[in-house]
Amino acid sequence: MGKTLKKIWDVLTTVIVVVAVLLAIALVGVRLVGLQVFTVLSGSMEPTYHTGSLIYVKQVDYTELEPGDVITFMLDEDTVATHRIVEVVPDESDPTVLRYRTKGDANDVEDGSLVHYKNVIGTPVFTIPYLGYFANYIQNPPGTYVAISVGAILLLLVFLPDLLAKDDEDEEPKKKKKVKSKSDTPA
Repeated sequence: MGKTLKKIWDVLTTVIVVVAVLLAIALVGVRLVGLQVFTVLSGSMEPTYHTGSLIYVKQVDYTELEPGDVITFMLDEDTVATHRIVEVVPDESDPTVLRYRTKGDANDVEDGSLVHYKNVIGTPVFTIPYLGYFANYIQNPPGTYVAISVGAILLLLVFLPDLLAKDDEDEEPKKKKKVKSKSDTPA
């Protein structure tokens, strides 16, 4: 491989590895610091959180939540939503039990049911636009298979030139050993 082509290849593979590491950190690594990652699948919170964005949520003390705060919560066992609190409603029989009336910023009406404090996952801290489309795709087949295949191909592309270069280096010394000079022959 020529020196210029090798330099281009090295830069390209470095960029690919850096992008892969950044994606891994953005999708999985943030969990190490206590953040949970969700994909915004509807426009109910536009323009605050755009459809297709990744939203990063940290846990919050439910007693500190107040109207105007945005929360991410479980609607049911399969559905997570992010909406703004419009009212904190203490339970009539036990004031330590709180429920929240919520509404999406883009919605005209409040949500139909109250959110129990145990269903609150946390509050969003930041978002990355459009990355949610990618995350959602690779979390479900066939996107999972495509992501695994692309990862395997990238690994091959990163390490293959080095493996081929070692084979070329091993062959060159063998060829040099076979060539005799005139000074090596007995007189």
